[in-house]
Amino acid sequence: MTSPQFDWKTRLGVRFTVNGTENRAYATQSFIPQFGSSAEPLHTVERTHVGMVSTPHNLTFTLSVMAIGPAVADLTALAFRGDPFELVMLEQDGNDWSYATVVMKQCYITSAAPGAATISGAPVATFSGFSLEAEVTDKNSATTKTPRNTPL
Repeated sequence: MTSPQFDWKTRLGVRFTVNGTENRAYATQSFIPQFGSSAEPLHTVERTHVGMVSTPHNLTFTLSVMAIGPAVADLTALAFRGDPFELVMLEQDGNDWSYATVVMKQCYITSAAPGAATISGAPVATFSGFSLEAEVTDKNSATTKTPRNTPL
């Protein structure tokens, strides 16, 4: 069995929204959204596997951006203030990607590394954090959302 050959011609972009204002992270090196949860079977004295117990979704991200333009300063300010924001990964050019968008809502930055100065090239700042909810939209405009986690 052979797998089809694909010619990736799409450029993905990242934008972040703060208080309704959209900002593009034009020099994004990488954006890694991660979604996870754990579940285990529930047993009783009479029977096994009568149900399941799950934990809330774990929604985290790592975003690396070249320190050129205002995006890195804006993201650093968000980290310092602890303000929530929205991260969106979308097709910037092309249409090869499986999704229309991946959206992480109510994001908080927990770690910011502004990057080291180098002799050549721009430094790369890396931001890590978590999200309270997320949604993915496919090419057919079908959207799937995670259950909303609310802070205490």
